[in-house]
Order: sequence, then C-alpha cells, then structure tokens
Amino acid sequence: MVDVYILNLLFIGLLLLLVTLGSGFISRLPLSFALIYLVVGILVGPYGLGLIKLRQEGTFNAEILEKITEFVVIVSVFGCGLKIVRPLRLKAWDITTRLIVFLMPISIFALAVVGKLFLGMNWGEAILLGAILAPTDPVLASEVQLTDTNDQDELRFGLTSEGGLNDALAFPFVYFGIHSLKDDNWNNWLKQWVAVDLIWAIAAGIVMGIIVAKAVVWFDKKVQKRRQVDETMEDFVAISTILLTYSLTEIVNGYGFLAVFVAGLVVERSYRNPDKPLQELKFVERIEKLSEVCTILILGSILLFKPMLDYAGQSLLVIVVLFFVIRPVGAWISTMGKRSPKSRHQKMDSRTRWLFGWFGIRGVGSLYYLAYAFSNGLKGELGEQIAWITYTTIVVSVIVHGISSTPLMNWYERRIADHENATPPATVDEFE
Repeated sequence: MVDVYILNLLFIGLLLLLVTLGSGFISRLPLSFALIYLVVGILVGPYGLGLIKLRQEGTFNAEILEKITEFVVIVSVFGCGLKIVRPLRLKAWDITTRLIVFLMPISIFALAVVGKLFLGMNWGEAILLGAILAPTDPVLASEVQLTDTNDQDELRFGLTSEGGLNDALAFPFVYFGIHSLKDDNWNNWLKQWVAVDLIWAIAAGIVMGIIVAKAVVWFDKKVQKRRQVDETMEDFVAISTILLTYSLTEIVNGYGFLAVFVAGLVVERSYRNPDKPLQELKFVERIEKLSEVCTILILGSILLFKPMLDYAGQSLLVIVVLFFVIRPVGAWISTMGKRSPKSRHQKMDSRTRWLFGWFGIRGVGSLYYLAYAFSNGLKGELGEQIAWITYTTIVVSVIVHGISSTPLMNWYERRIADHENATPPATVDEFE
C-alpha cells in the first residue's frame, strides 16, 4: 500500500504543474488561483480522497495553523512594502491613511455591534470577532494589488498599502479581545493595553522595521564590495531580512507584521541599483505563491459540513453585512473629500470609491488572528462560533472576490484607470 504522504506529494506536484502551465488561461477567467486551491483542498480532505487529515472533529490544531499563516503573512507584507515606490509623505499616502485610520476601526466596531446585538456576544468577544475579520488580506488580494514597482495606480496602491498595514494594526484590537476573555473588568488592564499593545508595540514595529532593514542592507553592501555573493544564494537576503526583522521586533514586544512591512519599504529605497529590490520582490512573490497553495489547501481540508451548517445563519448575517454594508459604506465614508490623484479640483471617481468598498478580501490574515486567539485563551462554544464564522467568511470571500476580481479590474483598467491615475511621483530616498 502506498504511503499517504507520498500520495500527498504526488497530488500537490500535479496541482502545481497544472496550475503553473495553465496560469495563462486561468488568469483570463473570472476566478482566482485561491479558489482552485480551496476546491482542491476540499477534494483531498475528509469529504473527498482523505489524503489530508489534519482535522476530523473539534477545533483545528491552532499552533500548526498559527505558524503556517504567520509565515505566509510576513512574507506577503514584506512583498507589499517592496512594491511601493512613493515618497513617504502624508499627502502621497492619503488614501492609505484614510483606509487605516477610518475604514479599519469602522469595520471592527461595526462588526462588534453585529456580534453584540445579533450573535449573543459581550463587547469584548464581539471586538475580538471584529478584529479577526476586519483586516483585508495581502496574500489573496494579489490580483487587485500593485503589479510591479512602476505601477502607480491609486486603487491598486491603496489596496496594497492597506493589505500591508492593516494586518499589523488590527493586532491591538485582537489583544483587547483576548484581555477581555481573561478578565471582563476592563479597568484592570485598559491602561496597560493602551501603553503596551497600542502605543509601544506600534512605535517599536516602525522603529525596528527601519533599524533592522538598514542594518541588513548596510552589511550586505559591505560584504558585496569585498566579494560578490553567489547569485544562487543572494535572494535569501530577502528571507533573512524578513525573519530577522520579525523575530527581533517580537522580542521587544513590537508588532512584527508592521516592522516587516516597513522593512520592505526601507529595502526598496536603500539600494542604488533598482534591480536589487526588484530581484528580491520576484523571489518573495514565488515564496508567497507557494505558501498560498499550502495555506488554502489546509483551509479546504479542515472544513466540516456540520459545524458550517450549525453556524450558517450567523455566518450569513456577518458576511452579508460585512461585504455589502460595512465595507462599502465604510470605504465611502473614508474616501469622502478624496481628490483625484491627477487634479486637486477633481474628486475621486465614485466608481473607484465603490471598488475600494468591494475589494475587502478576507483570507490568511484572518486565519492567523483566529489561530492566535485560540492559542491565547479563545476556547469552548465561543471559540467554535468565531471559528466557523471566520472560516465561512473566508470561503465566501475566496469565491465571490475570486470570481469578480478579474472582470472588475479589467473593467476598471478600461474605463477609469487611464483617466484617474496619478503621474508617477519621483522616488525619494528618505532613509538615505
């Protein structure tokens, strides 16, 4: 009898071969690669071939899911940073500021209201649900993000920078929910939450992202002047930057996701040879794509029909309100008064504002926060409730956003992008 592990390798190898060779055809279809991986994950799970048996009953092993999704997210947010070539000035990042400062809190607290009023949660539990589901995903949203370092499209830039930042900046509210699970008397820990989880962790993430990335770049340049590194090994500088930045930031209790995104921005601006960051970006994107396959296969394989049906009503309520009310209305509010990148006298096209509202893709980031919450006190009936609402929301997002992203972005490129895109701003070396 053939070992199941060998069959898994065979199946994954065939999947990668077919998806890679068929990518030219798939990219033209109204579906995403993630949707294909999800369907395959279900087929190889307990309801299909039974090749992947990571979960049968009860809560999925949170530690495994946490570590896998953690790595996928840090690679992805670093790639987001590498793609962005814009001056680090508030004006140039106006759309990002709006999406992070206004849209994300609106999403978190609107979801919390839904959890409190309709799902039987207390405020702390509801805020945890909101923090898990509010961040958009930097991994599954590649179809709507910046295509390369020369892309200055405002919609793609906003979605890329939002995906790179909000996976980090939702963390304070995840911690808020976890603190509330352990002690429902907020007065006992609220000041510490503000000082440590809100102020210190964000500041440390930004500072460490700059310091570690600059140190790695400096060391890289010094070594390369004396002796060139083997070309086949040089790409691993990107992975070492990611791992060093993330681990050192976590050691000082900063937000590693935020630090890695900042590190990507720093690296992109720190080499005088523009091909160096581009080479790292291509390598990181390959790692990201491979990691995406693994993560979505796992998601598909751990889905169970009974609990999904048990929480179907609650999940449907959250999905409909989140996708069709909270995100679109929040994006509309956040972009009020936003001017077109080309003209101060022209407002941003209303169709672009609605696209910001629609492309709130949920995915790997939410899986990570869910697993992190399980590892830090989320359990029992509440854990099952939040877990299956989260799983179902991600599945629906993969389906509806995967189907709609290609035709909508093609329509946007034809009808809106050429008229609204900004002239590419000059790159400034703020970190030099």
